[in-house]
Amino acid sequence: MNPAALVTGGSRGIGLSIAHQLCENGYDVAINGVREESRVTETLEKLRSHGTEVIYCRGDIGADEDRLGIVNKLKSEFGRLNVLVNNAGVAPNERLDPLNATTESFDRLMRINLKGPYFLTQAIANWMVEQKGGDKNYSGAIITIGSISATVVSENRGDYCMSKAALAMHSRVWAVRMAEYGIPAYEVRPGVTRTDMTSAVTDKYDKLIADGLTIQPRWGTPEDVGKAVLALASGDFPYSSGEVFMVDGGLTVPRL
Repeated sequence: MNPAALVTGGSRGIGLSIAHQLCENGYDVAINGVREESRVTETLEKLRSHGTEVIYCRGDIGADEDRLGIVNKLKSEFGRLNVLVNNAGVAPNERLDPLNATTESFDRLMRINLKGPYFLTQAIANWMVEQKGGDKNYSGAIITIGSISATVVSENRGDYCMSKAALAMHSRVWAVRMAEYGIPAYEVRPGVTRTDMTSAVTDKYDKLIADGLTIQPRWGTPEDVGKAVLALASGDFPYSSGEVFMVDGGLTVPRL
């Protein structure tokens, strides 16, 4: 039986690349998103072309009822789960000076970027413990996609940066809590990555990268992140639970 994985926000961008990497390497994969399933049919078929089972779990991870629906669908259709990839997240509706920040934007970001992953992980972690209790050979992993914004300030995205800083602690909390069950938790922290989220600031980062922002002089790609997630999901770093895996081209390496 193939190992099974859930990738939240898996119908586009980084999440979709992660899903492709997992499917290519023998995982049955559930992708989550908020769009109607009819709008991601082509995406699902491309993932299925790798020869594994692929399902769509529609829902807003920031909503309690939707999270329950996602988990129930996984249990009914897969009956198992080995890997949770917390990838879903949103950018601010507006980039605002912190002196002008709004509670509406803050609440939305924290609901989706932090509350959602934390309580989805809670539900999945409890299920993983059950699976481990019923099968001594069971292996699982919790992988959270963070951001360099956890430590690198973008002052007009203060709410976003704070959500990612909190998400970094989320990964460590689960690494500690799940250690007794032999289930590791990791954070993958991308840098400037070419996705629809960064499409509005392409010119800005083209110039910064050309001027030496990163050690490796290029944008990151969703594929870069997908390869890192695959290595963690596959157990290639068995003694590194709680660690942060940087995928930022050396952007955060201190330099003089």
